Amino acid sequence: MRLNIGDWFASVIDWMLANFGWFFDGVAWLVNGIVGGVQDTLVGLHPFVIIVMLAALAAVLTRSVGLTVFSVLAFLLILSIGLWVESMSTLAVVLVSVLFSLAIGIPLGIWAALNSTVSAVVRPILDLMQAMPVFVYLIPAVFFFGVGTVPGIAATIVFAIPPAVRLTELGIRKLDVELLEAATAFGAKRSLILKDVQLPLAFPSIMAGVNQVIMLALSMVVVAGLVGAGGLGGVVVQGVAQLDTARGFEGGIAVVILAVYLDRVTSGAQSLGDVLRRRRIRKEQKAAAATPAATAAAVAN
Repeated sequence: MRLNIGDWFASVIDWMLANFGWFFDGVAWLVNGIVGGVQDTLVGLHPFVIIVMLAALAAVLTRSVGLTVFSVLAFLLILSIGLWVESMSTLAVVLVSVLFSLAIGIPLGIWAALNSTVSAVVRPILDLMQAMPVFVYLIPAVFFFGVGTVPGIAATIVFAIPPAVRLTELGIRKLDVELLEAATAFGAKRSLILKDVQLPLAFPSIMAGVNQVIMLALSMVVVAGLVGAGGLGGVVVQGVAQLDTARGFEGGIAVVILAVYLDRVTSGAQSLGDVLRRRRIRKEQKAAAATPAATAAAVAN
C-alpha cells in the first residue's frame, strides 16, 4: 500500500489557490511595492553615494579601518565589473527577506522562550523547515505567486526563519535564573522584566540569529534566480545555462562580497550592543552611588 502524501499536498495547494488567491495577490502586490521602493532607492542614488554610506555604516558598527577600506574597494570592484544594478537588486531582496524573517522569527522566539508548550510545538516545525531541501520551497511559492521576485522572497523567508526563532529562544532561556528572581522580588512586572532584563541580556544571541538569517537569505539568491528573481542569482543562473564561466564567476564574486560585508557588519553590531550595554550599566552604577551621597548632603544641610 502506497501513501500518496504528494497528491494530498498538491490538493491542499490547489484548495488554497482556489479559496485564497486574493490574499496571495495582495501579498505579491505589497512585497513587490516594498522591494521596488528599496531597489529604486539603491539603484537611483549615485553608486559613489551608496558606497560611502555602506563604508560609513561599516565604520560606525565595527570601528574597523580594515573593513571600511575593504567595503570601499569591494563595492568599487562590483561597480567596475558592471554588476552594480544586479548587486543592489540582490541587496534589496535580501534586506526585505531578512526584515520579514526577523519580524516573524524574533517574536516567535520570545513566545517560545516564555511558553514551554509553544516551544515544544515549534521545535519539530523548525526542524522540518531546516531539513527540507531549499528547492522544495520554490514549488508552492511559484504556484502561489507566479514567476518573479516574490516567490524567491517567500521561499527565502521560510528558509531563513528558523535561526531567528532558535537563537532568540536560546538567548532568553539561558539567562541566570537568580537574576530573574531578583527582578521579580523587586516587584517588576513580567513585561518590564522582558524589556529591561531578558531582551538586553539576550541581545548577543539575537544578533547571532540575525547574522545567520542574513547568511541563509544570501544563500538563497542563486536558487531564487531559477524562478526569475533576477539580481546576482539571475547572473549566476545565466552563466550556468550558457556555460559562460566568466559571467558566472563575476556573479559569484559579487555574492561573496555582499556576504562578507553583511556578516562583518552584523557581527560589529553585536559587539556595539555589548559596549552600549556596559556603558549603561556603568552609568546606572554611578547614579546609584551618587544618590546616597546626595541624600546625606541634603540631611546635613
